[in-house]
Amino acid sequence: MPGLRHRILEPEDIDDPALDKGLLFGALQGLTRINFLSASAGSVWRPMLRLARGLRLDKLRILDVATGGGDIPLALWKKGKRAGLDLEIVGVDISDRALEFAARHCAECGSDVRFEQRDILQAGLPEGFDVIVSSLFLHHLSTPHAEQFLTAAAVATRHQVLINDLRRGQYGLTLAFLAGHVLSSSPVVRFDAVRSVRAAFTMREALEMARNAGMNEATVQRRWPARYLLKWQKRWSEA
Repeated sequence: MPGLRHRILEPEDIDDPALDKGLLFGALQGLTRINFLSASAGSVWRPMLRLARGLRLDKLRILDVATGGGDIPLALWKKGKRAGLDLEIVGVDISDRALEFAARHCAECGSDVRFEQRDILQAGLPEGFDVIVSSLFLHHLSTPHAEQFLTAAAVATRHQVLINDLRRGQYGLTLAFLAGHVLSSSPVVRFDAVRSVRAAFTMREALEMARNAGMNEATVQRRWPARYLLKWQKRWSEA
């Protein structure tokens, strides 16, 4: 796989604080559509539902890190309602403009998901959450920062850490190009989609980072279409 043997971490337009607000919101809408079609929320929902059922919990506190447009916590909130599971969800992101988009969209849907601005690499992660989840965030980070985040998540969570992200590879690169052009009209998504796959970790790399972060029992599984789910659960939380 020429050019994909090693990560190529480049700045993505969506992370640029100077990006035009209209372009940012258009990109967040595009990512919401792609996440929906990729069943991103379902990927993390199933293990957290098993956790709740196994521990006989009627409520879960969930922290969504780098929440972006808030589509994942909103989808989880809806799934919780259907399953009769009370979810208290907080989404954090470094971008106040992304949080504006997320809060407005969630309010329109009648959800009680809360959002807070937070630079987790500087401020760390808040504690007291049963599950710490993150989607499409890890590939934005350098390897040391990714390990820093995973280490912090392992300490902060009460029970479970779930990381949903892209798999680096030619298949994923091709899908990213096609999805960026077919599923979104956003020029930001079209450029960033390819950059994201080039910056992504392989499953082996993700597992190695998790173990370096103290998650010795972590597992990494393939998820459709070209993603993986990194799952780790504290031993005393095993159902």
